[in-house]
Amino acid sequence: METYLICLAVAMIGGLMLSRVTKLMHLPAVTAYLVAGLLLGPFCLGALKVPGLGFNSLEQVETLSIVTQTALGFIAFTIGNEFRLHQLKAMGSSAIAIGIFQAVFTTLLVDLVVIGLHLCFPEMISIPCAITLGAIASATAPAATLMVVRQYKADGPLTRLLMLVVAIDDAVGLLLFSVSFGIATALANGQVSVMGVVVEPIVEILLSLALGAGMGWLLNWVEQFFHSRSKRMTISVAFVLLTVGLSMLKFQVAGIHCGFSLLLVCMMTGTVFCNICDTSEELMGRIDGWTMPLNILFFVISGAELDLQVLANPVTILVGVVYIIARSAGKYYGADISCHMTKQSKPISDNLGITLLPQAGVALGMALTAATLPDGVLARNVVLFAVLVYELVGPALTKRSLLAAGEIKPEGRRSARTLNEKKA
Repeated sequence: METYLICLAVAMIGGLMLSRVTKLMHLPAVTAYLVAGLLLGPFCLGALKVPGLGFNSLEQVETLSIVTQTALGFIAFTIGNEFRLHQLKAMGSSAIAIGIFQAVFTTLLVDLVVIGLHLCFPEMISIPCAITLGAIASATAPAATLMVVRQYKADGPLTRLLMLVVAIDDAVGLLLFSVSFGIATALANGQVSVMGVVVEPIVEILLSLALGAGMGWLLNWVEQFFHSRSKRMTISVAFVLLTVGLSMLKFQVAGIHCGFSLLLVCMMTGTVFCNICDTSEELMGRIDGWTMPLNILFFVISGAELDLQVLANPVTILVGVVYIIARSAGKYYGADISCHMTKQSKPISDNLGITLLPQAGVALGMALTAATLPDGVLARNVVLFAVLVYELVGPALTKRSLLAAGEIKPEGRRSARTLNEKKA
């Protein structure tokens, strides 16, 4: 126990200290946290096997998944706060159209390119693996995007649209992956399961939305019994923890495997709560301050989870580079086309696609499922390689795009935080 506590403390302090260096380089703090995780991970300082100094193995990092899952729950709960009715009325239909189109476009483009790679080099990658990679490509990491937005106090049409699109993207990505993985499994095994391809993905989404809506309504009801700010914040934190725990349950009904999506459940909880609670904005602000250390740990641990051994396989690198190029093109042009279809302004059309590049937790979860395919290990390693690249460059690209759109101020002698607060 003492070793884990020391590890967590070193991880948090290391991430914060490194953020001072990245600030001099005008990089987002989230990049520092991820690099700190790599340095403290089992392939760098952790390899020294000094108790408490870094993470000695990937297994040790995996035992801290409760921290990353909890942090992801709070991040999703916060993103749900963006779905306020007045915002949905202003840009809800556009966000839905863009979110769906760019995700489907990315999946189809990556499918086309990677299947083309299979046709050229059949021994390198199979059709089931290619189809699965296409679906994984649709997923965008909400955590890195949210951290950049928070750090620089970004605000404006692009930022507001981005937060809605990222949330919708995860729901669409879950459905696309479930269908694609069902098709890939059918091709690999020679039999099609309608239950796995159609029924179970829809059931998971509906159950997640229902559980999230119920928890949001219940949180609002319970919160009314408390009047002090500290107690209301405490009950809100407790409910998010409870929601994260419930979203991990799995069960079977009439032969249908039922489960929940942690992101969808917590997003829906935040959405319902923020629309029916009069004091939700004040509570969300207090929760944001409470969860900052948890978010730092999330990114440091995420950095430590990245398996650098995948860099030793040239096939993984080759397929990974093809995947990254195809996915980046899919996100950029998918967002650009859908922005023109919904008549968005030029700054949004030019920059939205770049802000959708970060990829992490959701994609890694999909990759673990994909690893059950006959050559699914390749899919998992390709996604690990892509996440390594996207997580290191994605936050900086997101910052650059928000700067280009004029929604955060360039850093000068004072921090961007101070400048943007004055702007607000």
